[in-house]
Amino acid sequence: MYVCLCRGITDQDIKDAIANGADSYRDVRDLLDLGTCCGRCAPEARSIISDEISMIASRLAVAA
Repeated sequence: MYVCLCRGITDQDIKDAIANGADSYRDVRDLLDLGTCCGRCAPEARSIISDEISMIASRLAVAA
């Protein structure tokens, strides 16, 4: 689904950025130019980022 209509950024783009090492909203914003136009996507983007980081952390905890 599109998260940022201004820049054409999808939830998968955000998830891919996190999988490739981004670990904060700021990192994702800098990589994808997310939330730099109207800013309406920021709350949804933050939620996706938080969920992805939590999922990765729980996988690491289970593996340890």
